[in-house]
Amino acid sequence: METCLSETQSLPDLSEPQLLRLAQELGFLLRPGDTICLHGDLGAGKTTFTRALIRSVANDDDLDIPSPTFTLVQNYETARLGIAHFDLYRLGAPEEIDELGLEHALTHGAALIEWPERAEDALPADRLDIFLNDGAVVSDCETRSLRLEGHGSWETRVLRLVALHRVVREAGFVDDDVRLTPITGDASARHYARLTSITGDKRALVMDWPRQPDGPPIRDQLAYSQIAHLAEGTMPFVAIAEALRAANFSAPQIFARDLDNGFLVLEDLGEHEFKHAMMEGSSQEELWRAATDVLIALRGVPIPSKLSATADKAHVLPPFDTGVLDIETELLLDWYWPAIRGTEAPPDIRKSYQAAWSEIFDTLSREPHRWVLRDFHSPNLIWLADRPGVQRVGLIDFQDALAGPAAYDLVSLLQDARIDVDEAIEARLLTHYLAKVQQSEPGFDPDAFRFTYAALGAQRNTKILGIFARLAKRDGKLRYLAHIPRVWRYLTRDLAHPELAALAQWYDAAFPPNIREKIPAF
Repeated sequence: METCLSETQSLPDLSEPQLLRLAQELGFLLRPGDTICLHGDLGAGKTTFTRALIRSVANDDDLDIPSPTFTLVQNYETARLGIAHFDLYRLGAPEEIDELGLEHALTHGAALIEWPERAEDALPADRLDIFLNDGAVVSDCETRSLRLEGHGSWETRVLRLVALHRVVREAGFVDDDVRLTPITGDASARHYARLTSITGDKRALVMDWPRQPDGPPIRDQLAYSQIAHLAEGTMPFVAIAEALRAANFSAPQIFARDLDNGFLVLEDLGEHEFKHAMMEGSSQEELWRAATDVLIALRGVPIPSKLSATADKAHVLPPFDTGVLDIETELLLDWYWPAIRGTEAPPDIRKSYQAAWSEIFDTLSREPHRWVLRDFHSPNLIWLADRPGVQRVGLIDFQDALAGPAAYDLVSLLQDARIDVDEAIEARLLTHYLAKVQQSEPGFDPDAFRFTYAALGAQRNTKILGIFARLAKRDGKLRYLAHIPRVWRYLTRDLAHPELAALAQWYDAAFPPNIREKIPAF
């Protein structure tokens, strides 16, 4: 097998609770294709470690995990990934591991291997080796000493595992009173786990978000994320959270942070997202009005020139400029058009599309700069009914915030891509917003705001059509296609604004009603 450089980290004298927590943390970081090899004599703690890891990934403390001593391999399917648990003690020859299905297991999930010495050079070069040995007796309790040896990609990932172990302790969670449970993700590159104390009186969230590399350059030597001003690490989240909390909004408190390794331990605002709150009996209009009031209050918060994340790191809100508007609307032609039409968008279509948007973008770019949290919609709003005023709405997923037109967040809320918002509710809350702002801001122009609202709604819903097609085509997340009819209904509302008539004509020609009703097939 190929030889890889390695990184070694030692963790001496771990108590059993510490060992179990490390197993849970490794389970949180585990990804498809990972190989974990456990070395140690009989009774060294390999089975204890493995069971804790698998139960954590499966989110099932009572999951039966028999030893694969005689079957040699035991497979587990979980919501996150499959896990193949190998015990090679009775392996006759190294090459027999292929017959056990190691390669297949790694294409669908991760592999945990006890007694890996029996396979010698037949194991993947990219792997994490864990060596368990008896440690010292501390306070009359036996301990285990671990040596973590990372090869290939694990050369750096083992450092992140140790960093995660450290940052959880820094957040105040002691080892014998904590459970870490991964949370199934959605469309995000970030991963989350919930920390809960065994007594149930303390909890937090762990965010795992290593800095993202830039993608390939697509325009002016810049990647999409750079043009669209997307955050590429945890620092913007921390800086914006601190600013929002200082302004009396319910952004999560940061309990501990490791910005270099991409770990945050956050206040857990709970699981009452607006959709769940509605399912439990809360009125949609009450919830959406409370969120509208948050945006009214946010208008009065000045944007600092710099947002501090740490003593020596600060973040500047990027502008919601024409580059952002343009690159996001192009997603429609890049992803949705081919999904519906079956071919790439022709050059003349692209040219007419850009021309239809050009003057609108110029107008939007002259709007006053205010806070734009950017993803201000139901999945990112938590109902905190026991808090006062605007603090009743918990805010998450704001790391991509911009400085730009305030109407963007309002239309994101009132034209929620994931939940139907009745046109009557939208109209009432838009009127409520306009009336409140007129009272506090002399010179505010409601008609101009209505145009900006409609134009940004058209831009956002156009972008979402492209994103949902991309999630389905590129990432296999077909469930997003079910939202497309709703997005088209919102987009049609926006295009009805008289000042968007020319843009509406382009959409009518490119996507007539019979095409808008189609769900892309992949």
